[in-house]
Amino acid sequence: MFSCHMPQTNYNKTLQITDAPPALPFTPSPAMSQEYTEKNSTHVYTKGSVEGSDHDAELKGVLPERTLHRQLKNRHIAMISIGGVIGTGLFVGTANALRWGGPVGLLLGYSIMGTIVYSVMISLGEMIAYLPIPGGHIKLAERFVDPALSFTMGWNYWYNWIIVAPAELSASALLINYWNQSINNAVWVIMCIVVVVTINMLGAGAYGEAEFIFASIKVVTITGLIILGVVLDLGGGPSHDRIGFRYWKNPGPFVQYDGISGNTGRFLGWWAVMTQAAFSFIGTEIVAIAAGEAKNPRRNLPKAIRRVYIRILLFYIGGTAVIGLLVPSNNPDLNISGAGKAGTAAASPFVIAIETAGIKSLPSLINACLLTSAWSAASSDLYTSSRALYGLAASGNAPRIFLRTSRTGLPYVSVIFCASFTSLAFMAISSGAGAAFGWFSNMTSIAGLMTWFGISVTYLRFYAGMKAQGIDRRTLPYWTRFQPIPAWYGCIATVTICFFSGFDVFLKGEWSTATFVTTYLLFIMFPILYVGARLYYRVKPIAAIDMDFKSNIAEIEADMVDDPPPRNKWEAFWQWLI
Repeated sequence: MFSCHMPQTNYNKTLQITDAPPALPFTPSPAMSQEYTEKNSTHVYTKGSVEGSDHDAELKGVLPERTLHRQLKNRHIAMISIGGVIGTGLFVGTANALRWGGPVGLLLGYSIMGTIVYSVMISLGEMIAYLPIPGGHIKLAERFVDPALSFTMGWNYWYNWIIVAPAELSASALLINYWNQSINNAVWVIMCIVVVVTINMLGAGAYGEAEFIFASIKVVTITGLIILGVVLDLGGGPSHDRIGFRYWKNPGPFVQYDGISGNTGRFLGWWAVMTQAAFSFIGTEIVAIAAGEAKNPRRNLPKAIRRVYIRILLFYIGGTAVIGLLVPSNNPDLNISGAGKAGTAAASPFVIAIETAGIKSLPSLINACLLTSAWSAASSDLYTSSRALYGLAASGNAPRIFLRTSRTGLPYVSVIFCASFTSLAFMAISSGAGAAFGWFSNMTSIAGLMTWFGISVTYLRFYAGMKAQGIDRRTLPYWTRFQPIPAWYGCIATVTICFFSGFDVFLKGEWSTATFVTTYLLFIMFPILYVGARLYYRVKPIAAIDMDFKSNIAEIEADMVDDPPPRNKWEAFWQWLI
């Protein structure tokens, strides 16, 4: 864990400064050594200044005596990274995607989006494995780009998860309605809020254990559904109807979106799948926020990042391929906005296929799994938003009170403040306020994509700094070949998807002011916030040669411990698995 009683240590607004320069993780050139010795510190980012200044005295004491503790074990990190991938977007959201794009359009859309996600994650993984600090990519943006990008990314990210949490809680109430509609939804919302807030108030360790259980249920569920789907496709269901690739032939591999004929209609159908797939993948970067509380982060984080592509291939590509085989794209049940279907297991393509095959008991079980998925998502949302707020405060972009932590490392002020927003779930289930809340929640998808854009930009600067300072990336705890091409790919792709995500409102007769505003407001606000922060801080982007790759390294290395060796074959297999 990060120690809060290091001798002779002061903290400034952004980075730790010690009286003696910390050990360098590489062999510097003579010029670099001289420059580093003269400064004897890292750069300090204060309003109107790039170098350290007398303003340091005013910032003394910004960080509290207590800080976050490293309580998340390897299995917690592994399941948090998995839980960020599997959600209702895969279980339910694929219904609309299949209806818009057809089986091939669905598969292509999720496959291409998977490459974008992987590009963003390997870029993030390289940075966060080297510097697993509280605040994650929010703090990294301040360190390698400028405080303005950190400010923009931080508040954008906080908004994303502070709104998604009540949305997931309201979804939990709808899922319970699958079994019982006689009780007011407010009762279920209160029950879910108590569960989620309790988990988070017990600390990172309790959150990690809960997420381990919830994510395990999601993994077993989606794996079982994929296997069952293959069996049904090959004729192993009660009806013994061998489906094969029947639905790829009729109604066909693609759908003519909105009745538009020719290649244009098929392209728009595929693009509609791309935008929906992007929203399904949002949350994979949560592991970066958890890095500041992870045990052995330089070993466990690279392990989790390396296996992202396996999860994408197995769960999303495998899942969408099976869905495209089992359900025709013109099945009317795929319209999840139908009465009584939205938000429940009845809207899942897997359930549609199971019911068509004549299996009666599984839909209720799947709905129970979806309920645990919604609880998991809400718990992760509260955890992520509270740590994002902590990171904002650590960067000086939020009130200092949000830095307060308990003796066990819980940022209780941030958690309590963020938990207060869960009451918006009552607004979500209200017939009058539900539409207004829906507008807020719809904007979170763009916020998530812009987070990926910010991560990609931060990595490009990180890469430039490594190159300028002569640091061999192969010496890092985690690195990948072909960079910076994946980072550029992620940067350009995310902006492109955001820009064209609201294309449907421009089709003839489809204009909707509410849809246009909720689609593009945050996309427009991101550069506005950045420019405003630049004008406020009056700090230029950090030059590559001046980037700080030294601070916090000593603490991180001090936190490394050797894991006990496996005592038997089962433990050896378990360590390999997670």
